[in-house]
Amino acid sequence: MTCHDAIINPVKRKNSPKLGPVAVLVSGESDLFLLCRLLNLKEDNYLNLFMSRLYTGNGEITDFSVAGPLVGAPYAAIMLETIIAWGAKKIIFFGLCGSISDNVKIGDIIVPVCSIIDEGTSCHYNGQWHNRGENNSSMAYSSDYIVKKIKDELIKKNQPFHKGIIWSTDAVFRETHEKIKYFQDKGALGVEMETSALFTIGKFRNVEVGAILVVSDELSTFNWKPGFREERFKKSCEVAGEVISGLKNL
Repeated sequence: MTCHDAIINPVKRKNSPKLGPVAVLVSGESDLFLLCRLLNLKEDNYLNLFMSRLYTGNGEITDFSVAGPLVGAPYAAIMLETIIAWGAKKIIFFGLCGSISDNVKIGDIIVPVCSIIDEGTSCHYNGQWHNRGENNSSMAYSSDYIVKKIKDELIKKNQPFHKGIIWSTDAVFRETHEKIKYFQDKGALGVEMETSALFTIGKFRNVEVGAILVVSDELSTFNWKPGFREERFKKSCEVAGEVISGLKNL
């Protein structure tokens, strides 16, 4: 499988913006606006990018861009493919996840080193499309470079965090007892919908992709505990945003 065997490929057109090397993909609208505030970007000064917004700052070329919101592996893939075609080489994903580990609580920060592939997009990039539908629990790996940079920034801020495995799924309403127990046994700390696809595409396109996740809810006891309104969760989102803003010269 090569980067050029597809009939349709992401391209940079005449009117496409010239992105610098560093870009952030953001899952949530509130976190998108948080980054706008931290980076002094005007909320109403953006380009439409599919169903999302792309902030590129001022000038013809900017070194740092921000895009979102996005949800799910297929849409995340489209967004990532496009910003890579437009110039991005180092990409940070700022997302949320549910905890499936007893040791991870609402408001905790996770830096994923790898993601268990339980979504359908990655198989089209890693050569496993002929095995689609089979749960072989293959892994997608984050950029070691970006993991280290995020860790260093968190340590600099004296912010505790977890580093480890994430489970990525397509089906937020099919996180069953059986699946949670299965992925707990695999050592997963949490569950979300995008990172495995983003990491897989990063490898396929030969760019650096990493992530920082904030725990928004808990499922480890097989009862759902949402924490989207908790102050600790909101504060950790602020911290994650500050960490990313400190990496704009990644």
